[in-house]
Amino acid sequence: MGQQHLAAPVTVALVEDHQVVVDGVRSWFSPPGPVELVAHGPTVDSVRGTAADVLLLDLNLNGTMVVDRIAELCQGGQRVVVFSEHEEPETVRAVLDAGASAFIGKGRATRESCLETVLDVAADRPNVTPPMAQAIATDERPHRPQLSDKERAALLFWFQSMSKASVAARMGIKERTVRQYIDRARVKYAAAGRPAPTKEKLLVCAIEDGLIRPEEVTVYTSLAARSDGGRASSGSGSGSGS
Repeated sequence: MGQQHLAAPVTVALVEDHQVVVDGVRSWFSPPGPVELVAHGPTVDSVRGTAADVLLLDLNLNGTMVVDRIAELCQGGQRVVVFSEHEEPETVRAVLDAGASAFIGKGRATRESCLETVLDVAADRPNVTPPMAQAIATDERPHRPQLSDKERAALLFWFQSMSKASVAARMGIKERTVRQYIDRARVKYAAAGRPAPTKEKLLVCAIEDGLIRPEEVTVYTSLAARSDGGRASSGSGSGSGS
């Protein structure tokens, strides 16, 4: 009998300017295994265009913090996992607010924890690492998860009964990016002690926090239903399908 087909490994591109770290990550993500390092470089631009499932990003490159590059990477559809020694809660919050899917602290990272986080992020599953949990738990901003404008927009369109594919077309982004925005909102609510595993619960939380107004959802649904109803009436009256 032939060998069972094995799923292709999750691919990772690493942005890191210290060779010793590159060597360590390569040893963790080397075949055979569920994750494979396929590219690395000392700058964000050095790995741009690499078709990797996940981008593992150090924050401090050649003495410069690159938090401001995260938003553009995420908006381009890249799943970003920050891999940094800068675990200060305010830094972690800035990273998450910019759109990163997860934050791994170098000081406490293990092969197993990194594999788990990368695999979850590649599958668009929420993953709350210890630095993320601490950052959200110590957040002294108003007691509600801080969603980015893109996350809020994705939630709103999704709540308006759009499919994720339709939301992606409306926002001009990839469908997997829409899933990331929704999953990140769930992660933030779970870390705040208000898990929202279903669409309905997430909508309730968003309305409670003033992130979404009920009429924003109702108006769109009403117009869509009216439009569908008009077509249905027209179709039944003519007795023919389109």
